[in-house]
Amino acid sequence: MAPQITDIEKMRERLLALILEYTFQYSETPTFKLAHGGTSQFYFNCKRVTLDPEGQYLIGNLVYEAIRDLRVNAVGGLTLGADPMANATAYSSWLRGQPIQSFVVRKARKDHGIIASIEGKIKAGDRVVIVDDVVTTGSSTLQAISACREAGLVITGALALVDRQEMNGRENIAKQVPWFKALVTRDDVMRRYRNT
Repeated sequence: MAPQITDIEKMRERLLALILEYTFQYSETPTFKLAHGGTSQFYFNCKRVTLDPEGQYLIGNLVYEAIRDLRVNAVGGLTLGADPMANATAYSSWLRGQPIQSFVVRKARKDHGIIASIEGKIKAGDRVVIVDDVVTTGSSTLQAISACREAGLVITGALALVDRQEMNGRENIAKQVPWFKALVTRDDVMRRYRNT
């Protein structure tokens, strides 16, 4: 078992190494088909890190550190990309004695029982941060923002694990929230990729 890293900058460096090793693919020509229908030279399958125990430890601590001064009640986003990130953050916050709830935004509103788009222990007026694993156009994050606003939540910001730096995702999100951060950018990954 690897020893736990506790220094925030070392955590970020280790997360970057995991992303490069397990999630990133690169091609000189745009061959990877993306969710929005276009193609790209870059592909990130972040589930291979967000669902990994070490990845969750790193992500939970890094997201918590990034949002702790925003005084939020909860963190979440559109299922499936946001779920492991939100849960890891909630767990890390609990260990630090400053619990932050996690929540899930459904892709489609539930049509039985209590009709809801959002699941979790949150209520109208709560301050939240929206998370997502990868930002390209920002559409998943924007869908989550819309659902949260409809539910009466106060959105204090958004955070991505990876900003692909394509298709104006960061800019699209920044128009809707007061604060946006990416733990890792495509440029960060490419710098390390070219040095390996």
